[in-house]
Amino acid sequence: MQFGLGAGPDVSWMREELTDLGIEELETVEDVDRAMEEYDEGTMLMVINSVCGCAAGNARPGVKIALDESDIQPDNMVTVFAGQDKEATARAREYFSEYPPSSPAFAYFKDGEIKAMIPRHRIEGRTKVEIADDLKMVFKAFDGEKETEDAES
Repeated sequence: MQFGLGAGPDVSWMREELTDLGIEELETVEDVDRAMEEYDEGTMLMVINSVCGCAAGNARPGVKIALDESDIQPDNMVTVFAGQDKEATARAREYFSEYPPSSPAFAYFKDGEIKAMIPRHRIEGRTKVEIADDLKMVFKAFDGEKETEDAES
């Protein structure tokens, strides 16, 4: 394999691990802006995908486990691919600019506002089950917030 020439290694399987779960891929700045506008009500999980080993071994499998095991699901799920779709990833990061760039990572939004962030340092060195548990905890925390807001209305 020659490095630095051509399109580079095939990362389609890394994308498919998420899109096969029903997670919508955002490949352009326009895709990101549309999703942020369209999904500004309810909850949204944004997966910042990566080619690194902790994404392959822990982050992507952790998402699958969380979605398989949790009764509570995000209303919407999207992904950007850091290092591959650079402009889309940069635009996505503008929506949670109070957090340093990190990939892989998970951003969780409620009504268009960032509510939780699981950055790379909370993924590296942890198991896919631990990551799934963190995601399920986030899903539950902000599902409960919805019920509390409804009760107060």
